[in-house]
Amino acid sequence: MATRNEPQAHSTPDNRARDNRTHDDRSLGTLFSDLTRESTTLVQQEIALARAEMSEKVSQVGNGLASLIIGGFVLFAGLLKLLDAAIYGIGELFPPDLGPWLAALIVGAIVAIIGIVMLQKGRSNLKPQHLAPQRTAESLHRDKEFVKEQVR
Repeated sequence: MATRNEPQAHSTPDNRARDNRTHDDRSLGTLFSDLTRESTTLVQQEIALARAEMSEKVSQVGNGLASLIIGGFVLFAGLLKLLDAAIYGIGELFPPDLGPWLAALIVGAIVAIIGIVMLQKGRSNLKPQHLAPQRTAESLHRDKEFVKEQVR
């Protein structure tokens, strides 16, 4: 006769299915060993991804800065000549006593406004949120959620 503390000898399909889902032949020590090994591998992979992505971002910053510098010098040389022509052209529209200085003032103001807009655009491209390793952050978030699911 079975007592309360003894397991039931009956094996129903429901009990067998439940046993198959919850029963694992691995010992607790093996499970912890596997968890440690898999966690280490995961961290190593995340570090490798972060390194690759940061290398890509550093390269992106270098290319962006080089383009800004070279483009700035070329633009500056051409701009000087265009500004001279604009000053002479606008100067012809004003009386001789106002022409030279007023034309230079108008052209200088327009060029300054354009320069400010261009600098703001370049600075915007170098903001930290544009350079953050987004894929690594998303992957770490997915890994964190996965670990939470596995712990439950």
